[in-house]
Amino acid sequence: MVRPVTIDFVSDISCPWCIIGLRGLEEALERTRDTVEAEIRFQPFELNPDMPPEGENIVDHITAKYGSTPEQSAATRDMIRTRAASVGFTTAMSDESRIYNTFDAHRLLHWAEQEGRQAALKHALFAAYFTDGKNPSDPDVLVAAAEAVGLDGASARALLASNRYADEVRDAEDLWRSRGINSVPAVVIDGRYLISGGQPPDAFEQALRRIAEDNQKP
Repeated sequence: MVRPVTIDFVSDISCPWCIIGLRGLEEALERTRDTVEAEIRFQPFELNPDMPPEGENIVDHITAKYGSTPEQSAATRDMIRTRAASVGFTTAMSDESRIYNTFDAHRLLHWAEQEGRQAALKHALFAAYFTDGKNPSDPDVLVAAAEAVGLDGASARALLASNRYADEVRDAEDLWRSRGINSVPAVVIDGRYLISGGQPPDAFEQALRRIAEDNQKP
């Protein structure tokens, strides 16, 4: 029996482990099509809600936040690049890359859900930032991503020029924090099961099959 499941994928555009985890989850869902039928809902989380519009150099940011040396930061990026490549995604971060505010990206994703293009936009935004090195707080970058996945560019630009969906995004962020989510990616299945981190496909597959078995028990 194929079991329907709802997956809340709590994540941020500026989180490399989020795209690694998303690609791993999607591959696992392909492997388990005989077992589960999933609806993925993307939920907002900001790693750096106080980041100014101009952003911050990635090495300076990681050094200040975690105490890492430039060498450690570079080694981590190399490891992330390898993990991303293993799930078919290209990251091109360097010492010159920057961390940006992502609040407007989350507002756009909220709208895209209503338009049936949320997953496509999520992938486009990850690629714009991690692969192409673009600024995901720049309205032009966001509008281009929206248009690339079939959304109306004029509507996207009007939304970004307004405060539309700001309250909805903040409320959703508060909700997931109140449920104990303080790092991402956090994959919440049927509101009951939590899988944390950018897990590989095998780990997601095992978890999905186990959850499907649990749901079949009386």
